[in-house]
Amino acid sequence: MRYTIIGGGFFGLYLANYLGLRGEQVTLFEKENSLMSHASYNNQARVHNGYHYPRSVLTALRSRVSFPRFVKEFSNCIYSDFDKYYMIGRPLGKVTAKQFHHFCLRIGAEIGFAPRSIMDLVNKEHIEAVFSAKEFAFDAQKLRNSVLEKLDNKVEIRLGTEVKNIQQDQSGKLVISYLKDGSFEKYESDQVFNCTYSRINLLNLASGLAPIPLKHEMTEMCLVNVPDELQNAGITVMCGPFFSVMPFPSVKYDGQVVHSFSHVRYTPHYEWKDENKNCPDAHEKLKKDQKNSAWNYMRKDASRYIPVLEQCNYIRSLWEVKTVLPRSETDDSRPILCRFNYGMKGYHCIMGGKIDNIYDAIKAIQTELRI
Repeated sequence: MRYTIIGGGFFGLYLANYLGLRGEQVTLFEKENSLMSHASYNNQARVHNGYHYPRSVLTALRSRVSFPRFVKEFSNCIYSDFDKYYMIGRPLGKVTAKQFHHFCLRIGAEIGFAPRSIMDLVNKEHIEAVFSAKEFAFDAQKLRNSVLEKLDNKVEIRLGTEVKNIQQDQSGKLVISYLKDGSFEKYESDQVFNCTYSRINLLNLASGLAPIPLKHEMTEMCLVNVPDELQNAGITVMCGPFFSVMPFPSVKYDGQVVHSFSHVRYTPHYEWKDENKNCPDAHEKLKKDQKNSAWNYMRKDASRYIPVLEQCNYIRSLWEVKTVLPRSETDDSRPILCRFNYGMKGYHCIMGGKIDNIYDAIKAIQTELRI
C-alpha cells in the first residue's frame, strides 16, 4: 500500500512515523519549507493533564490517559522545571473552587493548595482559591527533532510542495495534484490523510467535496518575561474570560525561558466558519492580517487578578489560525476530527484539538481502517 500524508505538523509527522514503522511506503507533502512551523509551534506548549476541562469530563479523562504516555515518549522534549497553579476567578467564573476541586478528584488529577508566597500575589476579590497542580510544557523545536529522529528515513518528505486537489481514477487510485517550484505534478496513492489543520476544507473544496463544519480564530499568543516572583511558575485562571501564563521552552530571552501569555477574551482577534463553499485560505489570511497586538489589554485585565503581572516585559507575539469543531464552543471540549473515506474511498481527514490528541487519532485509525 502506498500512503500519503498531507501536512507536516505534529499530527502528520506522527502518523507518517506510525505507518513507516509498519513497513508501509509513506510520502509526506508539506507546503512550507520547514516542518511543524504553524499550529504545532504557535501554541501554548501545554501538555494537558485534564485540569483545563472541568466542563468536559470526557476531554479531561482523555488528557489524563494521554499525559503520562506523551511525557514518557517525548521525555527529552518536556519542560517540567516550574510549579503549576490553577486559580479560580470570580465573579465571572463558570466553576467554583469547590466544583473544581471535586472535578480534579473525580478525574484522578493531583491537586493541592498553593503556598502563601503565591497566595500573597493574588487579588482575593477576584481569585477565590489557588490550587497546585501537575502539568508540564513541551519544547516544540525539540519535539520536531525528536519526531524526525523517529522517522529515520522511513518516510519520504517533500517540503515546499502544496497539494492542490485529489481525484479518484477509475481504478480507485487517488491522484494527487501538487505544485512544486511553480510546476504542477501528479502522484498516485492508495490512501491519503489530510492533516492540514486549518486548511482541511480548502483541499476538500478543491477536490469537489463538501466542507466539514469548522470554526477558525485568528489568535495572538504573546511572549513575555515575567517578574522574578513568577519565573518558575505557570498560571491558569479558570474558568471563564480569564488568562494563562505558561513557560514557553522553545524561546529564551536574556538566558531565561520566556512565558506565553494568552487571554480567553483577547487572544482570539476574530473568527470565521467554513460554510458551504466559503472556505478562505487560513494561511493567506494569516499572512495578510494586520496583526495589531492586544497585549496592553491582556496585561491590564490580568493585573486585576495578579497585580505583579503589570511588570511583565513584552517581547513579541506568535500569530496563528486556531481551528476547532463548533461543538467546542459550548463546553470547551477538544474532540478529535476523524472523517474516514470522506467522499472518496481511501481519503481521510484528521485533526486534533491539542497535541496529545494524537493517541486518540491513532486508535481511531486502527479501529476504523484496521491499519
